[in-house]
Amino acid sequence: MEEYEPLIVVFSCKYCAYAAADLAGASGIQYPPNVRIIRVTCSGMVHPNLVINALTKGADGVIIAGCHPGDCHYISGNERAKDRAEAIELMLEDFGLEPERFRLEWFSAREGPKFARVVKEMTEELKKLGPSPYKT
Repeated sequence: MEEYEPLIVVFSCKYCAYAAADLAGASGIQYPPNVRIIRVTCSGMVHPNLVINALTKGADGVIIAGCHPGDCHYISGNERAKDRAEAIELMLEDFGLEPERFRLEWFSAREGPKFARVVKEMTEELKKLGPSPYKT
């Protein structure tokens, strides 16, 4: 029997987090291929509805990946992402989803190894949880 591979959607800020993911790939750092990266202008633009839609339409987990606090190219976009993450965490409960299905992570463009580690960690957590109850 084949091991379950969860699907993870990553909303990734184009300046730092996307560059970290790119560095991981360019450096040959292995991470699970079950990640779908969606490049966004800023982590602060990811509306909670986008996360909930991803989770209720087939994704097993979602990561919002942004610049480290104080390093946002849009000054306070990552602060907005943090505020929205708190709302998302409350919404997960309303939808009957485990909090482990969502993460907010900060990256610099030089943190390719950290990006790979975060994806590996979340993949392992989601394997333990099993498929999303919304998966068809």
